Amino acid sequence: MLLDSVVLQANDITLYVEIFFVAILLIIILALLASSIRIIREYERVVQFRLGRLTGAKGPGIVLIFPVINRLVKVDLRERYLEVPHQTAITKDNAPVDIDFLIYYKVVDASASIVQVQNFTGASVGLATTTLRAVVGDIPLDELLSKREQINSILRTRLDEVTERWGIKVTNVEIREIRPPKDVQDAMVKQMTAERSRRALVTESDGIRESSVLKAEGAKNAAILQAEGQKQSAILVAEGNKQSQVLVADGYAQALALIFSAAKNIDSKTMALQYLDMLKALGASPSTKYIFPMEFTSLVSRLKGFVEEASEDKARPQEDPSPH
Repeated sequence: MLLDSVVLQANDITLYVEIFFVAILLIIILALLASSIRIIREYERVVQFRLGRLTGAKGPGIVLIFPVINRLVKVDLRERYLEVPHQTAITKDNAPVDIDFLIYYKVVDASASIVQVQNFTGASVGLATTTLRAVVGDIPLDELLSKREQINSILRTRLDEVTERWGIKVTNVEIREIRPPKDVQDAMVKQMTAERSRRALVTESDGIRESSVLKAEGAKNAAILQAEGQKQSAILVAEGNKQSQVLVADGYAQALALIFSAAKNIDSKTMALQYLDMLKALGASPSTKYIFPMEFTSLVSRLKGFVEEASEDKARPQEDPSPH
């Protein structure tokens, strides 16, 4: 019985040991499987080295490797920027300036970016500073301050020529700040103030000139309108005078026509009465001297005849028109 119990205990220990080794083996296999599978994002690539030899870039998606003999280096393909701190450079006219700028770049060849350069950041900063000094040394200070875009383009082109063999593309270079010497800054402030004063005077002069032109235009238009009004008024007055004179002439002509038609029926007796009225008016005037025309004697003889004729008419008995 004791022997059987010892045998059973030995068998249990052996079973436990076997289970333990199987569990360890499974863990090792799962660990190897987990380390053999890599999930690469869309904007990433992995450069694979097998026993130290480059085998190429892989990704995106699932990448299978051999954990013992393969080594992976992950590379980010997204565009990034590198900030270059203030660098002192000497311009063509020997003016020291401090310049800081940004370099925008992205990896276009993952394998070359790992194999061809050890530290891209340090290499890029050193290359950018030397290139900046070379470019600034060929440009005077005035052009340096006014031609940033041109300097950015030159820097980008020269940097890209070098980084192309590293599998890296320099997309843009942007100068953030250019600090000239203090005396140059003071002179620039004075120049800017003078330029603004000049522009203000020019703007004020232009405003005065435009105001004068507008006033002159307004006065000219007012004079034209006034002249047009006077012209129209004169035309209307002339038309009114013309119509008035025509109406007066028509009235005078009609009056003369009426007088002429009435004069045709006037006899000598009526004319004698008119002469008598005229003499009566002359007698009523305060004048002491009168001048009579030669025809007055014939008028007196006619009046005498008219009086005698009237006396005979009164002395003659009137005939009874009624029948007997």
